[in-house]
Amino acid sequence: MNAHTEARQVAGPAGPLELAIDHPPGAARGVAVVAHPHPLFGGTMHNKVVQTLARACVAEGWQAVRFNFRGVGASGGQHDHGVGEQDDLRAVVQACAASGPLVLAGFSFGGAMAARVAAALATERPLQALVLVGPAASRYPMPALGEELAARTLIVHGELDDTVPLAAVLDWARPQGMPVTVVSGGEHFFHGRLPLLKRLVMQHLRALA
Repeated sequence: MNAHTEARQVAGPAGPLELAIDHPPGAARGVAVVAHPHPLFGGTMHNKVVQTLARACVAEGWQAVRFNFRGVGASGGQHDHGVGEQDDLRAVVQACAASGPLVLAGFSFGGAMAARVAAALATERPLQALVLVGPAASRYPMPALGEELAARTLIVHGELDDTVPLAAVLDWARPQGMPVTVVSGGEHFFHGRLPLLKRLVMQHLRALA
């Protein structure tokens, strides 16, 4: 993301996992782990939406950890259709944020993975926040988050997203009483809307500080 991004590898369930870590100027509030979009459609930790999420976290004082799912970049293993990828995300959390305040964030496929792992982790440890951008609710089963985690969740979706229809996200959020922030005129990759997305994420993290 910048000249000060730290490259690192950690052990994953299917081989090493490639990480990129960005640090805030002062002492970090905690760790934010950011998950990228679908590996079979060009998704990597260098995706612009993923980098925007990381920048927003760093701006609010969080250490941001991006990583490549199995089979992407220098990460070992092969794509596992959203099953093993949850284990990858858990392995990164365990390696980089085994204790202390934790934020999970994800875009598209990564949003679905972050939601699933967050729902599971909520029974083990509290999450400071969950940030889901264009979560792939039409393509992967999405979990019930529970009242406490739902209250700490930001969902942002493009009005004109033709990869993950807005209706699918609303259908998931509605029974849980979760608001969805709709970016008018926005599509799946938030072209021209990344500064707005960054502000929305920063506001959410600041409100929960």
